[in-house]
Amino acid sequence: MPIRSIPVVATAATVMAAAIVAAACRQPEAAAAPAPSSTAAPATASAAVPASPVAAGQVPAPIAAILDDIKRGDTAQLAVSPEDGQFLRMLVASTGRKRALEIGAAQGYSAIWIGMGLRDTGGKLVTIEYDPQRAKEAAANVKRAGLDDIVQVISGDGFVEIPKLTGTFDCVFVDAWKRDYIKFFDLTYPRLDEGGLFLGHNVINKKSEMSDFLDRIATHPGLFTSIVAPGGEGVSVSYKRRGARP
Repeated sequence: MPIRSIPVVATAATVMAAAIVAAACRQPEAAAAPAPSSTAAPATASAAVPASPVAAGQVPAPIAAILDDIKRGDTAQLAVSPEDGQFLRMLVASTGRKRALEIGAAQGYSAIWIGMGLRDTGGKLVTIEYDPQRAKEAAANVKRAGLDDIVQVISGDGFVEIPKLTGTFDCVFVDAWKRDYIKFFDLTYPRLDEGGLFLGHNVINKKSEMSDFLDRIATHPGLFTSIVAPGGEGVSVSYKRRGARP
């Protein structure tokens, strides 16, 4: 299935505007056919990135040290880049997110960044991790960061655990098995609030593994979508339009 390319916005001055309202679909480009999905596969690795947060002065020293520890121990390269983490924090805080869901916690690196943003809004995050050991580590890291009153870590298969959650979400961030992105989108979109954000990670460096998802978010009539690249891996930002069907 061909996918439509979505422009990459990389400059600091334009990241926020592009993330929230920009939507563009240019000439379609050829894409590899999607492979069968697995509903219980672990998260996929991200590209290697520096360990230190990119805005250390804006992160409390104890939390900065925890983030640094996680990155240095992330031999499987599952965590987002520091630049992407800072972007997630800024996005959830500046847009007033309150009820966030993360699919693919790994060791809790991105959950800590998102949790810091939700500290400003009074919001909460539920993050789900398939691997029991990583889920245990994520919960411990969140607690060390002093964010366990904001971030709830659930160990289990997202396809099993998400239906158990009550209510709706105003922000969903997916950083799990790439070929399951389309399934996670279909599962959560009906529960995404109008004005909510659906975010996908690795949409540039692993785009060949999620062509069906990229096509869906580029052509969905209920979304405005743009792709930003704070750290080079790529984050898709899809805004659910007011009046969009569930």
